[in-house]
Amino acid sequence: MTLITRLARLAVLASVVALGACKPASEAPRNSVSSADGVLRDGSLSYAAEDYREAAPGKPGGTLRISTASDTTTLDVHSISHGNVQWLGRILFDCLLYQDEQGNISPWLAKSWDISPDGKTYTFHLRDDVTFSDGEKFNARAVQINLEHMRDPATKSPLAAAYIAPYVDGRIVDEYTFEAHLREPYSPFLDVLAQSWLSMISPRQILEAPKSIAEHAIGSGPFVLESYTRDQGATFVKRKGYNWAPPVTRHNGEAYLDRLELSIVPEPMIRFSALESGQSDFTVDAPAQNARAIRSNPDLQMSSRIRKANPFRSLTFNVEQFPFQDVQVRRAVAKAIDRDGLAWITGFGEYQPKGDFLAANTRYYDPAFKDVLAYDVAEANRILDQAGWSERDARGYRVKDGQRLSARLLMYETGAFPGSVAVAIQADLKKVGFELAIDLLPLAQVTERRYASNFQAIAGGYWHTNTPDGLYILYHSNAISTPKLIGQNAGRFRDDALDAALSAARRSTDPVELAALYRTAQQRLVETVPAVPVYESHVLVAYRKAVKGVIFDTSHNTPFFTSVWLDQEAR
Repeated sequence: MTLITRLARLAVLASVVALGACKPASEAPRNSVSSADGVLRDGSLSYAAEDYREAAPGKPGGTLRISTASDTTTLDVHSISHGNVQWLGRILFDCLLYQDEQGNISPWLAKSWDISPDGKTYTFHLRDDVTFSDGEKFNARAVQINLEHMRDPATKSPLAAAYIAPYVDGRIVDEYTFEAHLREPYSPFLDVLAQSWLSMISPRQILEAPKSIAEHAIGSGPFVLESYTRDQGATFVKRKGYNWAPPVTRHNGEAYLDRLELSIVPEPMIRFSALESGQSDFTVDAPAQNARAIRSNPDLQMSSRIRKANPFRSLTFNVEQFPFQDVQVRRAVAKAIDRDGLAWITGFGEYQPKGDFLAANTRYYDPAFKDVLAYDVAEANRILDQAGWSERDARGYRVKDGQRLSARLLMYETGAFPGSVAVAIQADLKKVGFELAIDLLPLAQVTERRYASNFQAIAGGYWHTNTPDGLYILYHSNAISTPKLIGQNAGRFRDDALDAALSAARRSTDPVELAALYRTAQQRLVETVPAVPVYESHVLVAYRKAVKGVIFDTSHNTPFFTSVWLDQEAR
């Protein structure tokens, strides 16, 4: 019997358990504190170095049964922005570089690198002992082919292409030396090359069978894909001879596990029930509503961690449409939204409410602005009165010049942003006389309208990266979509001061200057309010105590399965 079948038989039990899992938003605690791992000091969050490296060698053998909530629908990591690539990419692929425990760049497939004085030429010195699982060599030609594939219009990349946008071309200096040429200085270049979406795929597959990457991707990673069925799952087997894990992880040689069996299980209660009953070993999407039960179970372990860069947004404003062209209205809406309540609805006490624009564990995060947009109904009302929306109609909504203060929120239903969150936002805004209607549509329609800028406000979303340059990706005017660019500045936000700070940060490598520039950017964002942050972007994983050697990826804070092993006696 497959894991999928066993999980399906638990559905009835799960539906019963779910009835007791909810707590009304009205009971949400004020100033709730996340139980996320890590140390919060002076507003900044850090994690122990031991979380990212092996403490001791593990025991080889065994099959790990993993569940996740959704499918990437393709294994071509260059062509998507799906969050599962963060951990899935580390199973099949390797990257040129890796971040260390402090977020600094360290070697992986590139042993070392040089940067020209003008910041526009990067020379990578590559390992000479790496192969892809189809026998192809990893070398300078492989790097060149991969970079071209990332930015090829046929790949339709919404992420990797944007991350290497300054890349012009490359030169093969010799078999294991590659020279990348940028059109302008771009200091996040090394950071983005450490992310899973920019992994190295077999150059033979890219050139000879690019369509096959989607369902049978070939990498140089610690596991090899055995089978993949869309929306059901995948199996991976240990790559024999693998011996090039990132030095930061302190893992030597092959992965410990013989096999990984991944199942796609959208229903959170089924993922929990399967884990609790021993039908599965590990879930990379632990249900927040079951966190208390997981933590109290002596057979289970849970970890709650925060992704770097951009926190989760409750909504993004289209600043070119009424009424959000007015910064006063945007600011009032931000202060009218009860983040503690929303964090409880989705995170059940696991999520850390957030009112500023960089995650607390991001390099150059400045906590000075964390309370500027704090929940304050009285202040929201005062701002709207000052903006000329002082009159009310018979239903209590604000009006000016005969027009009601109203907007429509575009959204689709997801576990990260359920309809209940939109309804809670709607109720919050009604308290200050703002009418919010909800357009709940299929994902395809939401995506089409998003890129066409056909909305007033759009719900939810996070955009993860391992660098504060994530602010550029979401809020710089150059990130607005065009016929040639899939941009992430969905609200078409433009601010000269913000653009100047973020552009200058891309050109700088001086830590003191970067701290000042990103401080300016963070301050400008809470002043201009292009979106409403709501809580940190959390990674919740849970696993049985028999699972050992769990460490986390330094870029994504997701599990790094190369080091995982099974205590067969405890299973």
